[in-house]
Amino acid sequence: MLAEHITVAKDNSIKIPSLKPNFNELTEDYKKSKGAIVEKFYNKNWKWNKLNGGFLVAKNGEILYENYGGLANRKTKEEIDSHTALHVASVSKVLTATLALKLVDIGSLELDQKVNTILPTFPYEKITVKMLLNHRSGLPKYEYFCSDKKIWNQEVMLSNQDILDVMAKHKINLYATPDRKFAYCNTNYAMLALIIEELTDMDYREAMKTFIFDPLEMNDTYVFDYDKHKDNASLSYKANNVVYKFDFLDNIYGDKNIYSTPRDLLKFDLATYSENFLSPELAKEVYKGYSYEKRGIKNYGLGIRLKEWKSGEKLFFHNGWWHGNTSSYVTLKKDTVTIIALSNKFSKKPYGVYKLAPKFGSYPIKKNR
Repeated sequence: MLAEHITVAKDNSIKIPSLKPNFNELTEDYKKSKGAIVEKFYNKNWKWNKLNGGFLVAKNGEILYENYGGLANRKTKEEIDSHTALHVASVSKVLTATLALKLVDIGSLELDQKVNTILPTFPYEKITVKMLLNHRSGLPKYEYFCSDKKIWNQEVMLSNQDILDVMAKHKINLYATPDRKFAYCNTNYAMLALIIEELTDMDYREAMKTFIFDPLEMNDTYVFDYDKHKDNASLSYKANNVVYKFDFLDNIYGDKNIYSTPRDLLKFDLATYSENFLSPELAKEVYKGYSYEKRGIKNYGLGIRLKEWKSGEKLFFHNGWWHGNTSSYVTLKKDTVTIIALSNKFSKKPYGVYKLAPKFGSYPIKKNR
């Protein structure tokens, strides 16, 4: 059993207490006025309704504004709607981290536990689970060292286990001394996925569905499987509408490869307010910074990015980019606001949706043009 509050019914479905927080109901006037502000922002940033994906803003779990547009597949003319699962790229890390943290919450895993006590062939002695979560491990980037043809044949799909095997066999040098500095690296989350598999005795895809997606009723969300989904998943496009072809890195999970919708990610965000989801003590560890970047404002917690200002305001978010897919998940904890933007046609516009934050709280962000 993954957690004490989870039970399995006779039909093998997962049953958990309600994870919906007890927020106050919004007034119609509030929803109308804020919805108009968000719509104005949308019209400025996606002129002529050029959104190729989904955009949603909610307060207290109530959707203030959402919009969907573009095509999931230009050849078949399949249109994107609220149920179209799009590749959320590195926003997947937020969800991977959550399942790893659930394992910590129930005592199956420790934040300061060394990775090689779980994955015996992991060749780096000093790296801990926490260092994977907060990108302080110093691990090299698998997408770089596996692009060396002497190390990996790019005609063969790479797996998470292959990454571990390559590091063990070739004694790939660390990028930095463990816990010395922040260095964003996809390898961290590819290893976390293997840890999840080892401790749950499930494939990562099955574990995510069983312990995250199904309990939260994220019914349109799944982890991409190249053999199973390559012919029916939403496609990824360059800015000129040329489709990105799948390559040998497209079957790695943990760091990417979750396909979801704005509404499903809203369900996830609402659950993060519940003490039934992660204990308050552990949640504090998630939403604090472990490394400071430029100007002391940018930071990284456990699977989440932060903007922290001297005023005390904090904004939590994660962006993603893989092939032509770009994504942004923004959660304003103090103001109980969720902002989500997903695109399957390359665009940096999703990254700017955090600029809506001052419309809901006192965030010292430069005014949107």
